[in-house]
Amino acid sequence: MRIEGAAVAGVGMVRFGRHLDRSPGDLAREAGLLALHDAGITLADVDEAFVGYLQPTVMLGVKAMKELGLTGLPVTHIEAASATGLVAFREAAWAVASGRAEVAMAIGFDKMTDMARGRGGRGTGRDELDATILPAAYFALWAQRRMHDHGTRPEHFAAIAAKNWNHGAANPLSHRQADHVVTVDEVLASNLVAEPLTAMMACPADDGAACAIVASTEWVRRHHPDRRLVRPVSSALQSEAYSPGHTFLGPVVGPSSMTRTTAQQAYDEAGLGPDDIDLALCHDAFANEELEYYELLGFCPDGEGERLLEAGDTALGGRIPFNTDGGLIARGHPGGPTGLAMVHEVVTQLRGEAGPRQVAGARRALAHLVGGGSVCTVNLFEAD
Repeated sequence: MRIEGAAVAGVGMVRFGRHLDRSPGDLAREAGLLALHDAGITLADVDEAFVGYLQPTVMLGVKAMKELGLTGLPVTHIEAASATGLVAFREAAWAVASGRAEVAMAIGFDKMTDMARGRGGRGTGRDELDATILPAAYFALWAQRRMHDHGTRPEHFAAIAAKNWNHGAANPLSHRQADHVVTVDEVLASNLVAEPLTAMMACPADDGAACAIVASTEWVRRHHPDRRLVRPVSSALQSEAYSPGHTFLGPVVGPSSMTRTTAQQAYDEAGLGPDDIDLALCHDAFANEELEYYELLGFCPDGEGERLLEAGDTALGGRIPFNTDGGLIARGHPGGPTGLAMVHEVVTQLRGEAGPRQVAGARRALAHLVGGGSVCTVNLFEAD
């Protein structure tokens, strides 16, 4: 959908990491207060809230909102696996664009460290294969197929991971912050998870929270006349359509056509194309994903992702920097808040406030996530 009349009024984020002694509500409260402060408002000014989390606990969304106050506003729980945060943001932006709310909140939180303890795999599904093979194995199979089809080497995957670790080191809200320049050899030497993927090519299990306040453009201009306005301009959301290979890719990331068609829908609705984008954030739970998304999001022809990487085009200072905040690999991936952390990075970049990781002259950005099930969302942003 094309989004008109909405802008980001404020963002807030708790650094992703292992918050073993903090509750989900505590994390949500901190992120929410940071976003409200950035917007210069209180919860009493918010007309509607969308709460995203994956944790299997009833009423958790409403309880988390109660940490911020009791104002009677409507609260809706959003869950779309890894895509949850971006879908919550989409709903908040649409609530404002439709005129239903003048100010809306999207907030996400999760504690993967809790979910990882004492729980099994992804549970029983329609297909036995879907229930028993862990995501790492699916991504490893995808990586192996890439190597077979295009001659991709493990070094390519390691180069993406090293790039994202080094981007994360420049982001104070990143979970992983190396105290040295991470190298390809270091990534390759880390523990093997599922060949050819190593531990440093994979996202960590961590905790965190992030929040975004969306308001009408007039409201934001009135309250923040000296701040660069950042607007969501389109948001596409699709679920999987059947295609050959469903059994192996469908349950986790969907067929490649899902990201391609979702991205094209977002571009068409915004009247933009890949050449108009200054930076991109994509799902990189494992490093080989990012390589695939260079092509599926339209930044290079099929089979040429390796060339884009080798030319340095996707690193800071390159033609189209990817995952400038460290991505899922370094910034972290707690689930519910991941997409809102992307919004936080987009807003920080488009306001020109990203410090050492700032993309010079950044005016337009893309945020992409896939969620198990499978769903895909692509969101485009523009700064005035």
